[in-house]
Amino acid sequence: MNLNAKTVLVTGAGGFVGSHLVERLVRENCKVRCLIEYDSRGDIGWLEDVDADVSGEIEIIAGDLRDADAVGNCVAGMDAVFHLGALIAIPYSYENPRQVVETNVIGTLNVVQAARAANVERVVHTSTSEVYGTARSVPIGEDHALQGQSPYSASKIGADKIAALCGKDVTVVRDEARIRPGKSEVERLWADNTLARETFGWGPGVGFEEGLKQTIE
Repeated sequence: MNLNAKTVLVTGAGGFVGSHLVERLVRENCKVRCLIEYDSRGDIGWLEDVDADVSGEIEIIAGDLRDADAVGNCVAGMDAVFHLGALIAIPYSYENPRQVVETNVIGTLNVVQAARAANVERVVHTSTSEVYGTARSVPIGEDHALQGQSPYSASKIGADKIAALCGKDVTVVRDEARIRPGKSEVERLWADNTLARETFGWGPGVGFEEGLKQTIE
């Protein structure tokens, strides 16, 4: 699908990945509508940090994925939907499993059903590598067993199935690793422990491959 000049909805647009997707879509000449979780403080998350040439071109709507009417209103008139919205904190999912399941599973159902009703051309539903749980083999492939090892991961397994079974023209994608902010020191340290060695004299006890093998075994 060519997205040039298309109208696109991004759910979870206030998140790190969602905000960067919004920036990219605007620069691809898309008309972008952003659905973010309502906050009484008016917090729009990472959208606060998008470039000025992007912020002036987007429509921001605060709502709740669990509200089918609100989701339907957001989806109406869209050519494509990128569904990134979810509650993602694993510890939180143990404390509030109902909210997590309703947001992730029922919320996804609301999105794909609204998209079907509105004849949206394409829905992209984002999943997570958490659906695979602890790796039984590496690298983890699409045929790896699904393991719901937390309420969050179980909810995402359910959401993936709902998207595939109840949606129309839905693509499910899984982001195995999230790219850190370009200006963050974390981006460099993620793959480079030089600073830790120089500052603290620290070094890993085993190499990456051996550590991964010991973790699996």
